[in-house]
Amino acid sequence: MTNILKGIIAGLVATVVLTLMMFAKGAMGLMPALDPVAMIAGMMGVATMIAWGVHFMIGTVIWGGGFAILEPRLPGETYWGKGVVFGVGAWLIMMVAMMPMAGAGFFGMQLGMMAPVMTLVMHLVFGAVLGTVYGKLLHRGSLQKA
Repeated sequence: MTNILKGIIAGLVATVVLTLMMFAKGAMGLMPALDPVAMIAGMMGVATMIAWGVHFMIGTVIWGGGFAILEPRLPGETYWGKGVVFGVGAWLIMMVAMMPMAGAGFFGMQLGMMAPVMTLVMHLVFGAVLGTVYGKLLHRGSLQKA
């Protein structure tokens, strides 16, 4: 299995975890205006189900595959630490590109002060899961050969 495929698998796992956090946030009634899938649907002019697919493609293919490519160059001694660094980068891109395109302003400030904080926490968890799963997949192959 190639490293990029391992990154994509890790990206899928991390995206599932992020999605569960999004559902939990919604169930608790926290920041209902902060709905990335609705933002994607609005920006693209597509149905919500298609926006969910785009959400999973971004997290799985773009961020997962991107992490596999960038991981050797990321600072940190552990895979989860490198994942956290990568998660911060993904969060920054979301804050300065996606949020303004969705009409929420830089860092989503039109949604309130908690928008950048909540999305940062979610991306830190996303990155930690991404890096941890990727590291396990990398070393799983070498352990099986030994």
